Amino acid sequence: MNALIAAAKVFAHDEEGITAIEYGLIAATMVVAVGTAFALLGPALRTAFTTIATAITTP
Repeated sequence: MNALIAAAKVFAHDEEGITAIEYGLIAATMVVAVGTAFALLGPALRTAFTTIATAITTP
């Protein structure tokens, strides 16, 4: 029982896991930012590429 309590205390004072959580939050924030950018810029990019493709393929 004392070994379990000692292991819990060591785990509670370990701060290396906090760094992993921070990196996870940063990654999640970047996913949201990129997704939002694609959602907002998607129609404009589609129009631009369609216009370019039409200009290239039209004789």
